[in-house]
Amino acid sequence: MNDRRTRVLLVDDHSIVRSGVRRMLETAGEIDVTGEAESAQEAMRLVQAQDFDVAVVDISLPDKSGLHLLRMMRTEKPGMAVLMLSMHSIEAYALRAIKQGAAGYLTKDISASTLVDAVRKASQGGKHVTPELAEKLLNAIGSGGAAPHESLSDRELEVLKLLASGERIVRIAELLHLSPSTVTTYRARILEKTGLDSNAKLARYALENGLLT
Repeated sequence: MNDRRTRVLLVDDHSIVRSGVRRMLETAGEIDVTGEAESAQEAMRLVQAQDFDVAVVDISLPDKSGLHLLRMMRTEKPGMAVLMLSMHSIEAYALRAIKQGAAGYLTKDISASTLVDAVRKASQGGKHVTPELAEKLLNAIGSGGAAPHESLSDRELEVLKLLASGERIVRIAELLHLSPSTVTTYRARILEKTGLDSNAKLARYALENGLLT
């Protein structure tokens, strides 16, 4: 019998979400939540100070994106599995997360049993891939490419979502701590990469591709 316990780090800026995830993981006898963080900076301090088998990371964090944190964690502790947790559908970030080394992509409406299974699989070196995500991965391979938004950088994707939500350039600049001219440059790149020519078309594209909650 394997008595080894799985050490989990939870990273989410909402304490109620962390509490819910912790309770779900406690339904498994061998999983221990041994660290919690509400920001990327705090998470990296914990990763550098102690060992975890699996990190469960929210895509949206106050200081850095979850995808940025994923890359930092993979560099710092290559042996630690990282599961991404998000309120966004798999269309928005799942392919991007898997390509960047995530062990799986979970939406926040998952059941406790699914979460526990994903953590167990990740701790053993496997990947948690839902049938829906597997189909999208196969389609991306089969088509020789991916949807236009997959070619965007993480920051460009953030800007696209805010533009599609109706936010103005100045407000986006405030939210992302950028200058308005930088946001304008990002918008131009987004339009070029997606082949669209207006914010209205960006909004329609985002809705059709599940990029907005």
